Amino acid sequence: MASTLAKLTTVVHDAAAKHTATVIFMHGFGDSGAGWAPVGEQLSEYVPHVKFIFPNAPALPITANGGMLSPAWYDIKSLSTIQHEQDEQGLLRSRQQVMELIREEVDRNHIPANRIVLGGFSQGCVLGLLTALTSEYRFAGVTALSGYLPLHTKIMTMVSDANRKTPIFWGHGDADQVVKYKYGEQSVEFLKENKYSVRFHTYPRMGHSACPQELGDLLSFFNEVIPEELPVMAKA
Repeated sequence: MASTLAKLTTVVHDAAAKHTATVIFMHGFGDSGAGWAPVGEQLSEYVPHVKFIFPNAPALPITANGGMLSPAWYDIKSLSTIQHEQDEQGLLRSRQQVMELIREEVDRNHIPANRIVLGGFSQGCVLGLLTALTSEYRFAGVTALSGYLPLHTKIMTMVSDANRKTPIFWGHGDADQVVKYKYGEQSVEFLKENKYSVRFHTYPRMGHSACPQELGDLLSFFNEVIPEELPVMAKA
């Protein structure tokens, strides 16, 4: 049955060489795909076989902002209870839209799921985790930057086993005052207790942002989980 949801618009940085892998990365609250596109352009120099897709979140009324419309993947009820009061309906709606992008890469562009890395920053991290943990596709990796685990009271009743062993790169600044560092720690601990393969990277004095060290670590992760595929030499 075809989805009735609008297709997400995206900012795309195409692979500079033969396209054999894709990174789908969701931005944070109030941002757009264009906000992270320069990172894709920067990293592409070192992973020329990778296409970067940066989806744009729709404008939603945000409860914590008095109903003001802002680019968001789901509603925020209150910043003080960000980890507990979560907009499940909004998260699931956005998950469905992201899954359409993934299916397009797999079915139309012939990039297997195990050559796709899925993730995001802040709200995008939360959505990326939900999508990856509940998807039947087995991904190459998951990137979780400055976020927290979605729907933690019921997420384990929703997960698929496809990504139980998929490596998860988790980066968080210990000076983050928006999504507190302890939320990242608690989320990682919960995932590890449930046998997920999480690598937790702490960035001293980093707030709710990214830093060159984190981007370098992210590049190393990409080189590990979606390395450039060497051409097969024809036999003489």
